[in-house]
Amino acid sequence: MRSAFLAFLYSILMRGFLRIIVGVKYINKEVISKEDQFIIVSNHNSHLDTMALMSSLSFRQLSKTHPIAAGDYFGDSVTKSFITRLFTNAILIRRTKDGSSENPIDMMSRALSEGRSLILFPEGSRGEPEKMQEFKKGIGILLQKHPNIKYIPVYMRGMGKVLPKGEKLLVPFDTYVMFGEPSTTKAAEIEEIVKEVEGKIMELRATFIKPITNSEEE
Repeated sequence: MRSAFLAFLYSILMRGFLRIIVGVKYINKEVISKEDQFIIVSNHNSHLDTMALMSSLSFRQLSKTHPIAAGDYFGDSVTKSFITRLFTNAILIRRTKDGSSENPIDMMSRALSEGRSLILFPEGSRGEPEKMQEFKKGIGILLQKHPNIKYIPVYMRGMGKVLPKGEKLLVPFDTYVMFGEPSTTKAAEIEEIVKEVEGKIMELRATFIKPITNSEEE
């Protein structure tokens, strides 16, 4: 039942809305369909980012993939927490230390150990459109703990202009979601892992210096 609901929501409703109304274009999306477990790592400018990434997944991947969301924002009430989990399949974590809350890294690590996949935004919060913030070390800790799990770098352009931080109305705009090749980390130390992942996303970002042709869009 849960799988069917998520498939209908993202594979039909949200995917059509993002493509037709918003103008989202996916590039190299086919790389993700071959993977059973992964961590999608992406830049972050808009609440639509999670919707766009979830809509790129296959039926079999949706119910086992969990975006990581800020519990202090999306879970500050029972109703808001329920709605967030229902419609995004998210794992809610607290961005500030709280002795009464489970360690966020432990929560994410347990999900990975159970064979689940994650969608992670290492910047931690939505920044200004087209500007990347410094990555936090959580992705480095996770990949160090789970070196055999592949990460998939993603760069999104234009999403922050469609629904900027603080805005409630959508503005249709050409947006792109570009997937890099899945790979396991080659670094061993946390700081080096973070740099490696950030570098992969920056490489994707650099491709937008040249025009994107129709043959590159999916």
